[in-house]
Amino acid sequence: MSSSEATHAYHPLTIDEYLRKKLMPVEGVIPHLPGIDMYGNTIPDEIVGGDVFEYINFQQRYNIEARISQAQWLAQEVLEPLAPGEKARSGADMHIQWMATRPGYTERDGVEFRKAKSSEQLRIVENLRELSASAGVLIVDAQGHGIIAAKIASTVHDTLHAFMLSELDRVGTITPRLFEQLNLRLAQSATARNALGRSMDASSREIATLLYGEIRSNGTFRFVDFGHPPPLVFSAKYKRFMEIGRRRMVQFLPLGLEVPEDHPDRNKYISVKPRKRRMKASDMALITLMGRGDILFLYTDGVYDGSGVPEKRRIEAIIGEHKQQSAKDICNAILDYAVKRDRELRQEGHSDEIDDKTVFIIKRT
Repeated sequence: MSSSEATHAYHPLTIDEYLRKKLMPVEGVIPHLPGIDMYGNTIPDEIVGGDVFEYINFQQRYNIEARISQAQWLAQEVLEPLAPGEKARSGADMHIQWMATRPGYTERDGVEFRKAKSSEQLRIVENLRELSASAGVLIVDAQGHGIIAAKIASTVHDTLHAFMLSELDRVGTITPRLFEQLNLRLAQSATARNALGRSMDASSREIATLLYGEIRSNGTFRFVDFGHPPPLVFSAKYKRFMEIGRRRMVQFLPLGLEVPEDHPDRNKYISVKPRKRRMKASDMALITLMGRGDILFLYTDGVYDGSGVPEKRRIEAIIGEHKQQSAKDICNAILDYAVKRDRELRQEGHSDEIDDKTVFIIKRT
């Protein structure tokens, strides 16, 4: 290796180069599900942007089989009572020891508790098996441009993955609890605001939209939406976007803006709009790709903001023109159109309307 090559090889990344590399999707981790073709990509407006797109390949990212084996072992271990003088092996043992100090405790109470904890582990096994047969997708759009937006997006990305590990350990699947924790992570703390003299305007907040979903081989897409433009479904049979029952889709405000009133720490955060309760499993929406060739189109507002009919029809026409092609080809065709439109906006003096662009295509084959 020459000296110039060595210098290039060990050249430290700038912060924006690091964030771009970290937040850009990697094609090699695309999950492979029978009957499903998927592909996504993102193009930042600057060197790095506030859009994050990521495949969640559960089989590749986590050792699902090892987790299943561990849960099965724990389901048996927890049933075995402690020998006299034996130290507690788990939280279940410690809880039974505490129960034994309470008035009215009987040996049967301990046996029933052990059965319940064993059942929890068996449920984790079922959840993990279901999760291993699905693939996840994460799309985050942080407010603003450049390195500040990338930092916010990176915070959401990293926090979600930390909570995801906790969820897999706790219940073996992704539940609404994760998203409420993530929502609170971006909420503005009343204590910090008072201590630091922060104002309550939007400029003092870290604002990001999020769409997280899981696709299965049967074409069902289960997702949660925090302020993100809603998914669109292109029907191969009718060659157009189909109307989706929006009333059945719960859409929360962007992350951090809405703290539920039944959260115990509600009065510690600034909420711009009241929400009566924390989200439930029923708040996670479900879309089904019914027929072969049907296409699910996910995007950020740098491509389409979800409201303009003419723009929707243009994208619909692009998908219709490329519908026989792969998910990758369809994705690239839409991004090519979006980049061309950006050039026109610059020429017309509307550069302020340009934003980071992300497209994700799921096609039932």
